[in-house]
Amino acid sequence: MAIGIATIASYVPAGRESNLDKRERFGIDEAFIRDKLGVVRVSRMGATEDTADLCVAAYSRLMEQVALPPASVELIVVCTQNPDGHGIPHSAAVVQGRIGAPDTCACFDIALGCSGYVYGLSICQAFMAANGLSTGLFFTADPYSKILDPADKSTALLFGDAATVTLLKARTAPQMWVPHGFRFATRGSEGACLVNDAGTLRMNGRAVFNFSAVEVPKQVQQVLTGAGLATDDVDIFLFHQGSKYIVDTLTRRVGLPPERVPSNLADQGNTVSSSLPLLLAPLLFRPGLQRVLLSGFGVGLSWATCLLERVPQSKENSA
Repeated sequence: MAIGIATIASYVPAGRESNLDKRERFGIDEAFIRDKLGVVRVSRMGATEDTADLCVAAYSRLMEQVALPPASVELIVVCTQNPDGHGIPHSAAVVQGRIGAPDTCACFDIALGCSGYVYGLSICQAFMAANGLSTGLFFTADPYSKILDPADKSTALLFGDAATVTLLKARTAPQMWVPHGFRFATRGSEGACLVNDAGTLRMNGRAVFNFSAVEVPKQVQQVLTGAGLATDDVDIFLFHQGSKYIVDTLTRRVGLPPERVPSNLADQGNTVSSSLPLLLAPLLFRPGLQRVLLSGFGVGLSWATCLLERVPQSKENSA
């Protein structure tokens, strides 16, 4: 029986910092903010919030959507590079204790950033299948505000805080979205383009853009070719929300109409591993959608792409 996405819940903190208020400080104009960055405001977690708090808040939103007894959770995975307490104990264990999941629940973290959602879907899917698990929670939470330099234009205007939780199930479900066709790549030799430098995030934005603009379209085509699909066979393309400029560039280079490439940068910014599930969540129950492509890219340097396919109940029953 296929393992797929049943639903996604999210938590975007209410706090906001306006980039329009920072124009004079950074010597930029409104056109740069709206047309290049695409980020008018960045989301910021509260002074008393930390990574696990964001995850637990996303879980609370999930409980508003589905009836999921904590005792039924068999797997918790947290994708973050900015955990509580420098990662000891691991964030998944903190979340497990906070939500009351059973001691029999497998828990571990994934230290990935912008490509982490695609990697994480594959890891969770394989782990659940290998161990006969039927219910898993995959969290993303990377509050880069913990390591931002407010005087650094290349990062302070771009990154926002958020968390998501994806409910993965191995069961019959009319709204099951099954990931497949994964492709992964890494270029660690250029990892210094985006790095935590002694507790402060540093980014060579031009280098990250150039890498993404060249490599992501090639990987997207590899995924499509591997699945025997053309771009017209995919309903929606979701690209990591690095900036408006990179999303627009990828849209052109892959040859897509803009209406099939949604974006949500304006009021939250680049939320790292949470950017793809934040885009995906409102699409899961949209009538008529059959295939979605996800592509995450950035810190590592790392990039990963996959397809999601809606599995109808009749097809799932025959599996």
